[in-house]
Amino acid sequence: MTFEYPSLLWLLLVPALLLGLYIYRELSGRTPHMRVSSAAPWKQGGSSVLGVLRHLPAALRTVALVMIVIAIARPRSSSEVEKIDTEGIDIILAMDVSTSMLARDFNPDRISAAKDIAIEFIAQRPSDRMGIVVFAGESYTQCPLTTDRATLINLMKEVQTDLIADGTAIGNGLATAVARMKDSDAKSRVVILLTDGVNNSGEIAPETAAEIAKTYGVRVYTIGVGANGTAPYPVMTPWGVQLQQMQVEIDETLLKNIAQATGGRYFRATDNTKLSEIYSEINKMEKARTTIDSFPVYKELYGRFAVVALICLLLELLIRLLIRRLP
Repeated sequence: MTFEYPSLLWLLLVPALLLGLYIYRELSGRTPHMRVSSAAPWKQGGSSVLGVLRHLPAALRTVALVMIVIAIARPRSSSEVEKIDTEGIDIILAMDVSTSMLARDFNPDRISAAKDIAIEFIAQRPSDRMGIVVFAGESYTQCPLTTDRATLINLMKEVQTDLIADGTAIGNGLATAVARMKDSDAKSRVVILLTDGVNNSGEIAPETAAEIAKTYGVRVYTIGVGANGTAPYPVMTPWGVQLQQMQVEIDETLLKNIAQATGGRYFRATDNTKLSEIYSEINKMEKARTTIDSFPVYKELYGRFAVVALICLLLELLIRLLIRRLP
């Protein structure tokens, strides 16, 4: 407990002096008295209830004055409170949804693994605005930048391979992602571009999209997904869907150049575990800026002392009236 006006505590000398004066008068014999031949009746009366009540008003008045002085000195308690301001990052997840993402070198397949791990990444960054762009032969925005995690996760779950024309338009996907955040005022803007193939369609060259990203200060992390060598692809045959081993082709040179031009990094994921580790590494590199301010919060305590003072004064008045009514 602290006091806003501690200098007023010197006023405690007033009730102390009044109490000392009362005791001095009691001991000095200046109270009314008479001489009698025996003190026995007065000894009995001195130990009676009336004898005790006679001193209570002075004691209550002293306590009331002490409580009043403490109250006007404004006692209060304080505790430290931290205010945390978080400055988030704008992140667009640009995901390849071409049919090659159905390859089974990931469990259960590339696109399912990419979606599940991306959802974990989204859940770990509550302070960031995030969005989703998907691309194959074309590109479109699945979800604009938002802080609504539930909507973002639900829309990520709805991503699939047969929504747009097949192909791999890396340039279009990156350009669409950059367009979604070109007006952002976030201190850090990031695109995580995931693909498993080679750019073979689209109107915008990947190098041009990378230059646009660089112009707007957008950092691009590129991820190539696919096992080394060959991978089992589902292929429709007269006997139904069968898995066939097909060569994995990822334009790693292009993805490295995009990342290097924009200040990002290129990663290669060959299985679920590696892809999860890549997202974890990006999560560590792209930390939100956090500012912590500490300030005291005060709780006023003068009220309880004022209430005690009022109770003491009322009791003093009540006891004085009681003493007058006693025989």
